[in-house]
Amino acid sequence: MSKKKQRKPSHNKISNLTNTILSILKKDRNSTFNYKQIAAKLGVNDASSRNQIIKKLQELKAKQEIEEVDRGKFKAIVNTEYHIGRVDMASRGSGYIICDDFEDDVYIASNNMNKALHGDEVEFYAYKRRKKGKLEGEVTNIIKRAKSEYVGVIQIHEKKNFAFVVVDGNKMHTDIFVPINKINKAEDGDKVLVSLEEWPEKADSPSGKVLKVLGKPGEHNTEIHAILAEYGLPLEFPPEVEEFANKIDLEIKPEEIAKRRDMRKDLTFTIDPKDAKDFDDALSFKVLDDGLFEIGIHIADVSHYLQEGTILDDEAYERATSVYLVDRVVPMLPEVLSNGACSLRPHEEKYTFSAVFKMNDKAEIKDQWFGRTVTYSDARFAYEEAQAIIENNVALSGVDVLKNPNKIDLTIPKEVALTGKEYKTSQEVAQATLKLDELAKIMRGKRMSTGAISFDKVEVKFNLDEEANPVGVYFKTSEDANKLIEEFMLLANKKVGEFVGKQKKTFIYRVHDEPDDSKLAALQNVVGRFGYKLNFKDRKSVASSLNNLLKDVHGKKEQNLVDTLTIRTMSKAEYSTHNIGHYGLAFDYYSHFTSPIRRYPDVMAHRLLQLYLDGAQSASQDAYEDKCNHCSSMEYLATKAERDSIKYMQIRFMEDHKNENFVGVISGVTDWGIYIEIIENKCEGMVSVRDMKDDHYTFDEDHYALIGKKSKTMYQLGDEVVVKVKNTDLVKKHLDFTLICKHIED
Repeated sequence: MSKKKQRKPSHNKISNLTNTILSILKKDRNSTFNYKQIAAKLGVNDASSRNQIIKKLQELKAKQEIEEVDRGKFKAIVNTEYHIGRVDMASRGSGYIICDDFEDDVYIASNNMNKALHGDEVEFYAYKRRKKGKLEGEVTNIIKRAKSEYVGVIQIHEKKNFAFVVVDGNKMHTDIFVPINKINKAEDGDKVLVSLEEWPEKADSPSGKVLKVLGKPGEHNTEIHAILAEYGLPLEFPPEVEEFANKIDLEIKPEEIAKRRDMRKDLTFTIDPKDAKDFDDALSFKVLDDGLFEIGIHIADVSHYLQEGTILDDEAYERATSVYLVDRVVPMLPEVLSNGACSLRPHEEKYTFSAVFKMNDKAEIKDQWFGRTVTYSDARFAYEEAQAIIENNVALSGVDVLKNPNKIDLTIPKEVALTGKEYKTSQEVAQATLKLDELAKIMRGKRMSTGAISFDKVEVKFNLDEEANPVGVYFKTSEDANKLIEEFMLLANKKVGEFVGKQKKTFIYRVHDEPDDSKLAALQNVVGRFGYKLNFKDRKSVASSLNNLLKDVHGKKEQNLVDTLTIRTMSKAEYSTHNIGHYGLAFDYYSHFTSPIRRYPDVMAHRLLQLYLDGAQSASQDAYEDKCNHCSSMEYLATKAERDSIKYMQIRFMEDHKNENFVGVISGVTDWGIYIEIIENKCEGMVSVRDMKDDHYTFDEDHYALIGKKSKTMYQLGDEVVVKVKNTDLVKKHLDFTLICKHIED
């Protein structure tokens, strides 16, 4: 009887082992691995798997794809050139990497993203795609996460003892896993702030914990708080910071006045928005015996109260800027300073930091002085009130402003008058306003003639009721009164920057680079559709033709579209100690000096200026450059939050207008639909190509249009159409329209 053959135990072969080992070694190419460490990475520990790994390591060594650095320790041999870039995530987990080494963005398939998320700084290598010949790449290392906290809606699975947070927006391709013991009392469906803690090697999703419950999705405060949380912006001051601020000595003291230039007797007033709560700049005006005008630009001396090394200063630096949302301001400084001690309120003495100029009738500067002052504000104007004086030429007509129908209130309280302070008549203030307006127009004319670009983009504002519901939309435009203040603030910022810059000492500059040629060409492609032509011959001709473009589109249907596209063409202004000038303003030197209540760079500029006025040597450029980078980053986040709040409020406003037809301008065209901006309120929404049922529409990239296959109907950038609201989503901040028809003017 023959013996049965004894069957050998079956061993599972590890699939794709070559690529897996190479991937492990290349991902951490500066480290060495032995077979046990690789087995642990693969999650195997049986003898057969270990033997396969040992054998494969020797094969790869023989092929010179890896090297044995020490006995049994292997390292990848790297022949690939690696690059650093930033991830721009698209849908379904794929995306692009923006990298200065390449002219075009590098496509990254979802399976090559290797746990990178939107905005992350990553290391990657690139290669040509086989079919299209375009660049494709693979992420090999995550250098720095763009963020560690996300906002989303929690979904709790009670029986399975875990939860997932579905992150807001379309840039996050994965949910965040949260163990049930880390949900921080959140209820199913709550909007929460969640921190990303780790992303285990074999897990599909990262894991995290709930930091804060924001509320129920769609509720006003929930969504506003979510916008701030999304960008890591604070809502309230820590109690210890508030307590510190409340203990600061705010008294105006004789011994401090003695150290300053006393300008309390000079005619001084503020011009600000009617709803402003903090006034960080004022103007003084005096006619000198020699016929020159002495004009003071007085800025709140925040640095007097904000001392370096304190918890208050640390908090202000971290915030770096105030954030202006539609329904509220999130200030950089506690209210006791921002609306109190540092606010140049009427009929109050204040510590100020001033730039004082002697100027002739031609707006030529004959002398300048910078330093700490003490001032007294005689009056407060709203822009509308100052505009009334300018338009009506009030002072020259001999009309007493106090009896003017605009009801400009320049009366002084009895308790102030009784102190014996010189009574400044309303006539003097009105005459000063008219002269300052005259000088401002001369300065603006000179600035424009030297290549400055005039951006007067319309700002969307909302009338809100007591519950912060939008009951109306209005547009904020820049009038002569606004431009008056703007010109004198620009003058102070320019001259302060110039004063320090010419000493070759470290300073905080607001810099703005020239626009990129490719962006200018793209702008020409779009505006050419409307019959406009740009001249790219040299820097001055570019500026001149951009100004002509902005002037020509004023009041036309395409104005907001062209204004927006032109602004996007510009480089982004930022803070730096490396001065390259300011292209948009046509200034060789420019700083931010005039708003220290709401901008930390202005505080730093004040400190450095005083340091140099005291005769000190130049401060450390590297230290201040790091601070500039931080302030630029925080400004960027604040701007994004402000835009999100406007978008959110626009959608809330449109919720109450679902049954109305609106005329809009096509502001964007893609292969998935057209974006339309409503003319009367600037609200922007999308018409999906899937909802355009009358024909099959295809995207024509060359003409920025969707074209019907049968009818040849074209919906092109800049066309006017009639739409109706289809859907409003406050949580995702989406506004969807139904296309009614093309608009035909009566």
